[in-house]
Amino acid sequence: MELREGQVAVVTGAASGIGLALARRFAAGGLKVVLADVEEAALEKAAAGLRADGARVLARVVDVGERAEVLALADAAYEEFGAVHVLCNNAGVGSGAEGRMWEHDPNDWKWAFAVNVWGVFHGIQAFVPRMIAGGEPGHVVNTSSGDGGIAPLPTASVYAVTKAAVVTLTESLYAHLRAEHARVGASVLFPGPHMLRTGLWESHRNRPEKYAKSRPRKAPYRSLGQWEAAMREAGQEIAFTPVEDVADLVADGIAADRFWLLPESEHSDRQIRARSRSMLDRANPSYLESFILD
Repeated sequence: MELREGQVAVVTGAASGIGLALARRFAAGGLKVVLADVEEAALEKAAAGLRADGARVLARVVDVGERAEVLALADAAYEEFGAVHVLCNNAGVGSGAEGRMWEHDPNDWKWAFAVNVWGVFHGIQAFVPRMIAGGEPGHVVNTSSGDGGIAPLPTASVYAVTKAAVVTLTESLYAHLRAEHARVGASVLFPGPHMLRTGLWESHRNRPEKYAKSRPRKAPYRSLGQWEAAMREAGQEIAFTPVEDVADLVADGIAADRFWLLPESEHSDRQIRARSRSMLDRANPSYLESFILD
């Protein structure tokens, strides 16, 4: 799909991090942008910045875990711009789950699935039928993670499970779109190859009361900055991927109709090969050994 001036892109989780980088990248190409985020103040700031740069912007406060709010977002986008060509289901949260899986708070699972999985599904149902009916070229990008889609991260199992679900969901979406001979494509995004400076570490700031934890968190790091400082104090330097690089990867992938938006990385390639080899050999998952803690 060729990205052209005047098209419309919808981005969830758009007030910061990858979402804001995507919105800026689309706007720089002359696209109109619809920003959705659960944080009103940050959303207003992001929208104001884009408008100051000359972009046409529609901003809506949306909790993607709430179906009615996503349907209302679609209504607003079509009422304002008349079409949607790009949909980026990007909103996501870290669950804050701690301990072994059997010790997890059920609300950690409920909240993570509501946003990371149901949020993607709500976006698909709210926008894709209209995108197909419009008859114009379109594309859907669903944000996953290497922690779930490439090799599972047992130390963040709730998050990893939701992101693995996004991969299969997107594979299914791709197949269904092809079966319909739709002019809409689909991609799954694995941001990286290194860590990113996003608000995922501070997801707890937006946690709804209905998904409140039954007991306080034990984790010592409540922000990425705290964790990064601790790593530096321990003599470990952490590499970060600029969110702008992720936005470029997405734009290039849409233009190339590429399903796997996976940055080149020998580390990721090793993980993929190790996991695939384990399955083909019917062998135990030795690639998880490094995560098995005493």
